[in-house]
Amino acid sequence: MTENLTKETFLEKVFNFEKNKDWKFEGNKPALIDFYADWCGPCKALAPVLEVLSEEYKDKIDIYKIDTEAEQELAAAFGIRSIPSMLFCPAEGEPQMANGALPKAELERIIADVLKVTK
Repeated sequence: MTENLTKETFLEKVFNFEKNKDWKFEGNKPALIDFYADWCGPCKALAPVLEVLSEEYKDKIDIYKIDTEAEQELAAAFGIRSIPSMLFCPAEGEPQMANGALPKAELERIIADVLKVTK
C-alpha cells in the first residue's frame, strides 16, 4: 500500500531538509517517492503500477506519494517541474530522480540499480 506524505511526515520519514543541508535519509528501508497531481493523466496511469510494486516489494521498500498541489513546498524543495517525477532514495548514498510514467520493468530496473533491492 502506498502512503501519502505531507511535509511533516516527509521530514520525519525521508529527509529533514529544515535541519540538514546535506542529504540524510531518515528511513529504515529504501524508498520510492512519487510526486504527482490529481489532474495529471500519466500520474493516474502510474498509480496502479506503484500499488503493484508496493505489494511485490512489501517489506523491502517504502513507496510514498506526494501531491504536488497540496505540498508545493516539497515540490519546490526538489525542483519538481514535470510530473510524474519519482525520487529513488537508497538506504545509503544519494537519491536519484526519474521523470515520466515509466513502465513497470523500468521501475524494477531502477529499484535494483539505485535502491539495490530485488524481489
